[in-house]
Amino acid sequence: MGRLSHGSETLHASAVAFGPAALLLTGHSGSGKSTLALQLVGFGASLVADDRVVATPREGGLWLSPPDAIRDRIEARHFGLLTCPATSAWARAVVDLDRTETDRLPIARETVIAGVRLPAFRKVESPAFPTMLMLYLKGGLLS
Repeated sequence: MGRLSHGSETLHASAVAFGPAALLLTGHSGSGKSTLALQLVGFGASLVADDRVVATPREGGLWLSPPDAIRDRIEARHFGLLTCPATSAWARAVVDLDRTETDRLPIARETVIAGVRLPAFRKVESPAFPTMLMLYLKGGLLS
């Protein structure tokens, strides 16, 4: 899986992984990226990075890793910076926290990050949203 097809990009995003599969969490400041990442870590995810993510296109997909300056740290708003061991993983999907899903069974969406096409989801206003994302990463969606 090694060779680069394009250069790396540092994104204003957070990312978490279950095993080798990661979610890239995007949105403006205050959109809930760190909060969602913390919830998913509470469900057993590993932190990739919080606030900045290095996205590197490689054969096989988009590799996500933490920038050295903020490795092993996550912000807990109104609490402080927490230590959380970081990992690297393959992006499986992007979650856009700036847009809310309103369809009961939404159409499939995609986005392109660093030249790599990925499934894209919008925020779901439900306390079950972190669980939905965890199950997606572990098993995917039924057609």
